[in-house]
Amino acid sequence: MKRFLMDDLIKWKSKKNRLPLVLKGARQVGKTWLLNEFGKTEFEDVLYINFENAPGMKEVFDGDISSQRIIDMLGALHSKRIKPEKTLLIFDEVQELPRALTSLKYFAETAPEYAICCAGSLLGVALHSGTSFPVGKVDFLSLQPLIFEEFLLAAKENMLIEFVKNNGVNEIPKPIREKLIDYLKLYFIIGGMPAAVVSWFDTRDFSEVEKRQNDILQTYENDFSKHAPNNIVPKLRHIWNSIPSQLARENNKFVYGLVREGARARDYEEALLWLLDSGLLRKVSRINKAAMPLKAYEDLKAFKLYHLDVGLLRVMSELSPNAILEGIKMFEEFKGSLTEQYVLSELIGKHFIRNIYYWTSGATAEVDFIFADNENIYPVEVKADENLQARSLRVYRERYNPKLSIRTSLSNLRIDDGLLNIPLYALFNLERYIYNNHPTHH
Repeated sequence: MKRFLMDDLIKWKSKKNRLPLVLKGARQVGKTWLLNEFGKTEFEDVLYINFENAPGMKEVFDGDISSQRIIDMLGALHSKRIKPEKTLLIFDEVQELPRALTSLKYFAETAPEYAICCAGSLLGVALHSGTSFPVGKVDFLSLQPLIFEEFLLAAKENMLIEFVKNNGVNEIPKPIREKLIDYLKLYFIIGGMPAAVVSWFDTRDFSEVEKRQNDILQTYENDFSKHAPNNIVPKLRHIWNSIPSQLARENNKFVYGLVREGARARDYEEALLWLLDSGLLRKVSRINKAAMPLKAYEDLKAFKLYHLDVGLLRVMSELSPNAILEGIKMFEEFKGSLTEQYVLSELIGKHFIRNIYYWTSGATAEVDFIFADNENIYPVEVKADENLQARSLRVYRERYNPKLSIRTSLSNLRIDDGLLNIPLYALFNLERYIYNNHPTHH
């Protein structure tokens, strides 16, 4: 399975001033597999330690955590010679042993020649709970579920991807379009969790895929009671279970009252932070004004919450694969939520996009997503099908006169008076569309 983050790992390996690497990401997005694969392909040897089930490790990191002592002890314990530059050390679920995190500081300062990668599914949570963290002494990367292009690669559709990338801003021919739409429907059902994707390509059976997806959701629920403070566990469940209904609303700004009758923000803040830190939910804040830097215009009280993965959101919403495959009428209303979830995941997967917001103008208009690169701000309007009436985007364009606006739907590819229409299934090519096809964007 090809994961684009592998390229970043290879870049990290050859950096001059390389620091120990921390790979963040929710449970089950494939961190362990990716690091081991990286070790196998780019190093002579790998030493993998999982701190959730390595009983002797506490003693190794107690007391003196100078890098040479740790290297000597780990080598002796695992009968391995740990060679600088040649052995990849992987510390998995590193949040279970805060002293191991602290030791990274000494590796950064005194033994940078050792390649160390750490992963942890609840690292974000650990960092917020006051673990002494080697700030400035580590590099960070984040792994998300597979995006649509990675899904197409898993389906061995390299030529299909190449066709889209080489097609410029020309309309996509009907047979290609139909093939891509079929894959997009599959992706809405399966999502990007590696276990679900592998299950589909092994069995081609949706009920098998759904078993995997339910297992993953169960793991997340188990994490609530296992790892979160007792007092917030019921609240975690309330927020988590409210996500489908939050997203199904017309204006899907997060409303605490939907979590529980009479719920107030301050009662749920800690639980919400826990879910965001564990990577299970994503928060998109509102901006009141589309000006640089966007962060300066963020409204901290208004935000939308999205799921980690479109396939898991579908399962939590109890939506059958058939509703998507056959475009069942009753599914029309919720289709918008799944589509927005998908578009957000695609935007998050792009290197050139730093933060993503949404914009509203009083009660009259709302643009689904807003992002910026170094020079321009781009509004993104999301449509679930071919209906392209986008009044909100018109309001935004009249007010801010952006160089380029983006609308994504099932309509064909075209650019028309500064409005770039990108089909949902071709969003993976977004960067090329923006930079190669628009003279002001070089």
